[in-house]
Amino acid sequence: MNLDALQFSPGAYLAPAVDWLNMNFHPFFDGIARLIEAVLGSIEAVLLYPPPYAAIMVAVLLAAFFVGVRVAMVTAIALIFCLLAGFWAASMQTLALVTVAVIISVSIAFPLGILASRYRKFEAGIRPVLDIMQTVPPWVYLIPAVMIFSLGRVPAIIATIVYGIPPMLRLTTLAFNQVPKDLLELGHATGASPRSILFKIEIPSATPTLLVGLNQCILLSLAMVVLAGLVGAGGLGAEVTRGLTRMEMGLGLRAGLSIVAVAIFLDRLMKGLLQRQSSGAAKAA
Repeated sequence: MNLDALQFSPGAYLAPAVDWLNMNFHPFFDGIARLIEAVLGSIEAVLLYPPPYAAIMVAVLLAAFFVGVRVAMVTAIALIFCLLAGFWAASMQTLALVTVAVIISVSIAFPLGILASRYRKFEAGIRPVLDIMQTVPPWVYLIPAVMIFSLGRVPAIIATIVYGIPPMLRLTTLAFNQVPKDLLELGHATGASPRSILFKIEIPSATPTLLVGLNQCILLSLAMVVLAGLVGAGGLGAEVTRGLTRMEMGLGLRAGLSIVAVAIFLDRLMKGLLQRQSSGAAKAA
């Protein structure tokens, strides 16, 4: 029996499909690439325009005003470390990429998670897709992205978005499924509209679990950014890749610790903002 004849190669079917997409939808993909580049370029320009110490001072003041003193201290320590490590520009590039990727991932996963919590058939239908997305090694997402968008930041952010959606979607579904039924019944009994129930009951009650999902989305996006350095995405991922290829332990360690600093900064900032927003919504209710 010839075992070679029984071998199955997914690439033999996927490669022609990708080629067909490139030939027939090139203007569409080119438009997406230009839009992403424009958004990333704008955010990077804003982050890199002021001098580093002025940017750090502004970030600390904003964090203290909108969140709290502790988050402001964490912001100062994280950003000063990135500056002293010599990776200020790379850190701002990574911050811009992760910010865009997380915003888009949450924008997609959050409404889908709400739908999944309301419609069991929809949840059952997307569960196998999410299982596959979370099981596939993260660097595999870069292959089709590079084949469609070529090398650079665009395939990196597309792959990061795809990788960040599943955990946020799952935890959004879990968060809304855990909302106490008596609160929902109270909302219906008082004649509240579905919109009011969503924003004044469900979202405040689901916030703790949503914060876990946001935290996971941020950390996984940062992990993907490191891998994206292999395809020319720039930022701290490129510095880690450079340290690995040159066998420079100091360079790789400084870049890795800078990624940790950015991760802690983003996690504490987003968590503080959402906690403050949810407490304000609860008081208003």
